[in-house]
Amino acid sequence: MELYNIEKLLDKYFEATTTVAEEETLRAYFLKEDVAPHLEQHAPLFNYFTEAKEERFTKQVPLKPRKNYLKWVSVAAVAVFIVGFYFYPPVPTPVTLADEYTQEEIESAQEAFALLAMNFNKGTEQLYHLEEFEKTTNKFLIKK
Repeated sequence: MELYNIEKLLDKYFEATTTVAEEETLRAYFLKEDVAPHLEQHAPLFNYFTEAKEERFTKQVPLKPRKNYLKWVSVAAVAVFIVGFYFYPPVPTPVTLADEYTQEEIESAQEAFALLAMNFNKGTEQLYHLEEFEKTTNKFLIKK
């Protein structure tokens, strides 16, 4: 009868529905020497839990952070900032067109832009004719 109860408790244990008292019953059963042969495979699991409960961490845990580390990080950050500020190239003064190009070059560029604008306007006039053609075509194709 006890074996039947242990098997039921094992099923409940693996379904995660056992109580703490039932788990203690399983742990006590698997600590005994006379475990049923077909349940011996589960014995190391429960034996591990018993042994792990007795383990203790014996090293001392430091509770205060190391202040020297934080001091050196802040000193390094300030040093990097100062070095970067010292070697950062100055902002160049803005260059005007008169400084960069001659007056003849500026005038020829203005003429080229004027010619481009004139040709662009001619092309947009042709689009107006295309728009009128589309309106007329839609009148015949779409009857309201």
